[in-house]
Amino acid sequence: MKSEILRYENVYKQYKLGETVIEALSGVTLSVRAGEFTAIVGPSGSGKSTLLHLGAGLDRPTNGSVSLAGKDLHKMKDEELARIRNHQIGFIFQTFNLIPVLTVQENVEYPSLLYPESRQNRKRAKELLELVGLSDQAEKRPNMLSGGQRQRVAIARALINNPTIVFADEPTANLDHATGESIMDLLRKLNVELGTTFLFSTHDPRIMEKAHRIIRIEDGKITKETTVSNKDMPL
Repeated sequence: MKSEILRYENVYKQYKLGETVIEALSGVTLSVRAGEFTAIVGPSGSGKSTLLHLGAGLDRPTNGSVSLAGKDLHKMKDEELARIRNHQIGFIFQTFNLIPVLTVQENVEYPSLLYPESRQNRKRAKELLELVGLSDQAEKRPNMLSGGQRQRVAIARALINNPTIVFADEPTANLDHATGESIMDLLRKLNVELGTTFLFSTHDPRIMEKAHRIIRIEDGKITKETTVSNKDMPL
């Protein structure tokens, strides 16, 4: 059995909206093993994005712990957490979050420039652009690309530092269905061929079918977990 790389242990997350306290997560316990392709599903406002943001170290739990490779993210200082995010975590946003003044190639390279010791050469970025089918778009700006192409750039950027795990927050939400299916097929290809672990959120049942595991969350609580047998899951 593959080793556990991510664990949520009795996690609570609360937000304040004026005088109102909103409980986004209520006692979530969940583990993710290396090589899995796991979908977090549920209606809008159920806690999907919060779960991903906590796992990626973009936010901290109110109570409970989130551990990556056995290290509690909540106990890390900001500088150490930023380093972990850069070296071990990739994140794909539904709004792409590309930098408009940079070329496609520069957008992919950008995370590798934040820390000198993790700097990758242009060859790595070019290889990733070829992997996602955009080697001929390297010198263009993001506004010259379609939504599906921009999401492919975001995927390449998420992989630039060879992360332990990639989080994808509704990666198909801003795409038409055919393009969305194409993006999910690409993520599955990367999962199978590179062995990359993915944890993604969606509310599209047609996208859920591509997952190894489906975790349903409602009102901040896990209500159901389904494991699907897939012959092409990484060994």
